[in-house]
This record gives sequence, structure tokens and C-alpha cells, in this order.
Amino acid sequence: MASPLLLHVRELGAGPPLVLLHGLFGMARNLGTIARAMAATHRVIALDLRNHGASPHGRPMDYPTMAADVIHTLEQLGIPQAAIMGHSMGGKLAMQIALTHPIAVSRVVISDIAPVRYPPRNSPILAAMRAINLHPDLTRAEADAALAAAQPDPATRAFLLQNLRLHDVESRGPVWRAGLAEIEASLPVIEGWEPPTNAPYFGPTLFIAGARSTFILPDHRETIRALFPTARFVTIKNAGHWVHADNPEGFNAVLQAFLDAPIKPA
Repeated sequence: MASPLLLHVRELGAGPPLVLLHGLFGMARNLGTIARAMAATHRVIALDLRNHGASPHGRPMDYPTMAADVIHTLEQLGIPQAAIMGHSMGGKLAMQIALTHPIAVSRVVISDIAPVRYPPRNSPILAAMRAINLHPDLTRAEADAALAAAQPDPATRAFLLQNLRLHDVESRGPVWRAGLAEIEASLPVIEGWEPPTNAPYFGPTLFIAGARSTFILPDHRETIRALFPTARFVTIKNAGHWVHADNPEGFNAVLQAFLDAPIKPA
């Protein structure tokens, strides 16, 4: 395994540590509504994962490697144990960490993802992003138009284009914040899932689904409970895959209640 990377951290609040892990093409700041709400009772550590945001780029980008990055960064922050919340790809990463480093995880929250392999869906979007001509006069409107065929939804395109820095000082022109080449090389692994051989995670576990999303299905519950025997399930109304953004009040209320609940002795 490659040496772990020290990840970029956005930190807020004080109290028991809560780690936030974003999804594919995201970054720590996307979880700002969660961070600000939870900072009233927790020390919130939102991370840019490798090849995202302000964190270093590197290969590979499988879940064991990303888990090592997170554990290494928390060690550098002097945090031996934390609650972890992950959305989408970050949810799979949170599962990986809980299963392989259970002592480091006091409780885990998985937002709208299951421990299963999903059909490929990101390759056309990634190809469209890489195909954009990063010429010096590129505008955000031009980049948005270039992505329209691969991603018709304007809100999702805006989410993707947060990764585009139009005026980078070093390159003297546009540059992608995200490591698109590194992500592309690992995309089948990111969209897949190889369950660790470690024992199940017996700590408190919550799976949150969006009512309009199909990422967590009833058929997934048996697989989930085999890995997380204590798992509870909550569905948030008026929300799709980006649960925390679609219904922040509902999401934060559920998360806060779970974090505040006492841990029952094993």
C-alpha cells in the first residue's frame, strides 16, 4: 500500500470529535451545513479526501488506501477515536474505516449508500470533464455548456464545476482541483465494493436514506446487517441522494439525535 497522505482539514467547534467524509467530486466545504450545525456540540473535522479539494493527489484511490489517509490525518490531529459520517463514496469509506479500524470509530453514520457494487454511472461525466479545453479564456458558462450532454441537471453541473479553478496562479489558467486522472484510474473500484475480511463492526451504526433516492434498497438490508449488526435505518422525506443538501433540517436533526444517544454496553 502507498504511504498515506495528510489530508486537508476544515475544523469547527469543540467537544467529542466528528469526522465528515464527502462523496465523489465533492470536498469538505460541501458538508458545511452539517459542520456548522454539529459544531455546537462536537469538534467537527471535515476532510478533503485524496484527489479532491485542497488535499494531495495520488494513486491508488481504493478504500483501504483512503482509509489509511483518514487514520493518518486523525493521528496527526491527536484524535484516537471519533464518530464518522460519510456521504456516498465517503459513506463507503466510513464503512471501510469502521470495519478495519473499529477502535478508531465510536459510532458511524452512512448517508445514502450501501456496501454493494453499483452499475457504472460516472465514466461519461468524468470523460466530459476531462474533455473540456482548459484554454486561458475559459469561462464557467462555457465549461457548463460542455458538460450539459453528459449531465443534464444544472445543479449537478454546478457541483461538478466547483472543482474547476478558472484562474490558477501557478498554471496561469484554468485547472481542475480534483485529480481527474487518478479518479479515472480507480473509478471501477470506487463504484464497486470489496468487503474487508475483518469481523463485523458492532458499534452504533445509522444508515440514512433519501426518500427519492434508490441507493439504499430494502434488498440491501441483509448485506448491511451482516457487516453492521446494530444498524438502524432512517429515511428522510423530501430528499434525494444529496440528503443533507435537500433537507438539511431533517438530516441534521436525525444526525444530532444519533450522536447524542448514549452508547449501550456490549
